[in-house]
Amino acid sequence: MSGWASREAFKAEVLKWAEKLDVEVKGLYIRPMRNKWASCSTAGTLSFNDELLAMERELGVYVIVHELLHFSVPNHGKLWKSLMRAHLGDYEEMENRLRSVGS
Repeated sequence: MSGWASREAFKAEVLKWAEKLDVEVKGLYIRPMRNKWASCSTAGTLSFNDELLAMERELGVYVIVHELLHFSVPNHGKLWKSLMRAHLGDYEEMENRLRSVGS
């Protein structure tokens, strides 16, 4: 899978997953970020690194689901891992690929 066609396409994917995961998104931003791929706030705001737009869609979806699950599970414990696996299957492989890209 190649990158995202546009910011709007990426945002549409975020909103699709938010609905699926029953998360209310109050703010959605794509912007330059130096040290991480995304962040979320308890107020319902999500920010994504604009470098994700050029990456494989599968990696973007990994970051989207990762962040959205933090609205329900604020850590990376067993519950979070089982939810990641339930929604994305072998998410660790995507995690490793994303790490190899850096940021």
